[in-house]
Amino acid sequence: MNSHIRIVYLCTMLFRRKKPATLSGRLREFLWPRKGFSRGLRYLSMRVLRLSSSPHSIAVGVAAGAASSATPFIGFHILIALAVAYLLSGNLIAAGITTVLANPVTIPFILAATYEVGVIMLGTGERVALTGEDILHMLRHLEFSHLWGPVLKPMLVGSVPVATGSAVVFYVVTFYAARLFQARRQTRRLGKMPVAKAESASGF
Repeated sequence: MNSHIRIVYLCTMLFRRKKPATLSGRLREFLWPRKGFSRGLRYLSMRVLRLSSSPHSIAVGVAAGAASSATPFIGFHILIALAVAYLLSGNLIAAGITTVLANPVTIPFILAATYEVGVIMLGTGERVALTGEDILHMLRHLEFSHLWGPVLKPMLVGSVPVATGSAVVFYVVTFYAARLFQARRQTRRLGKMPVAKAESASGF
């Protein structure tokens, strides 16, 4: 028992940080990981593809998460995704994971896109150019009555086609990716079965 404790202690000493992470360092790592976003995205995509559900169920869950992430309801994305996935019999875990598409890096772009599309759809005449940062600033400092007409209404209207388009694209991509992944996994399993049977028959 003491040897196990000693090994855990040595591993902790070997792999711990030389300097404790500061708050600014943790924030910087969250916004821009040292190993890049591609590794995190690959990890999340593999987590989704390895779920034990049908390709359709996984794709519906991913579509629900992508659609909710493309809305201006910051803070409620995961609740919306889980509710939509549940109603459509989608995979809830896939829905929850996919909501990471809305993160501190992408949210300004999502808000700007929904606003621009909404302004075009409403045809509100004189158009005010707003960036995602401008919208976030207004959401923090202005009252609802001042925001509804010029900002919130266009964003809500624009989020409908943006969310729908995101759901369709992610459903199609995920469905075929999950079906291919599961087919390859099944092929590998079938390939290992004769070997396992031969070993059991020979007594090894």
